[in-house]
Amino acid sequence: MAQITNNSEVDTLLSRCLENDRNAQFHFYEKYSKKVFGVCMRYAKNNTDAEDILQEGFIKVFKYLKDYSGKGSIEGWMRRIMVTTALNYYKKKNLLNKDVDPENTRVSLSDDYEVLSQMTHQELLVLVRQLPCGYQTVFNLNTIEGYSHKEISSIMNISVNTSKSQLSRAKNSLRKKIESLFEVEESQLSMASLAS
Repeated sequence: MAQITNNSEVDTLLSRCLENDRNAQFHFYEKYSKKVFGVCMRYAKNNTDAEDILQEGFIKVFKYLKDYSGKGSIEGWMRRIMVTTALNYYKKKNLLNKDVDPENTRVSLSDDYEVLSQMTHQELLVLVRQLPCGYQTVFNLNTIEGYSHKEISSIMNISVNTSKSQLSRAKNSLRKKIESLFEVEESQLSMASLAS
């Protein structure tokens, strides 16, 4: 049986979930689903996929809750499950490695990311979700989750060089999209000022 955290309310909820108490599982889902849905959104191509990943992820959470050691937060443990579920979701659909680049591809990147500070989290999420699946996955695993290229290589069954290449291309694609958005915005502001 899992060792539970020190928080008595959470302890009680987890204990009841371990006993397959449906009411407790519902409350557990209500308490944590919004916290981990953001992880699903980062890996999904659309809201429907994110919701599917969330549902599949929670099935795994309840199935493996007995294995939760109590080390670290329950949210962190669930987050790892959601990431794995998202990756498996797209592997099943044969989309994860569909856009893998040749291993020797190199792309130079500009270090100018000032534009990012002017964007909202939601705007950036929309752009990340527009990336090809492989780019998006490597970007999320490395930049958001903090996995090394060696770990990504093992998770996605690609080479380290492919992981590096996909990350480089993802960043380059995002930079171009962001620059394009700001050019359009500046153009609209210029036209509005001329019209007034």
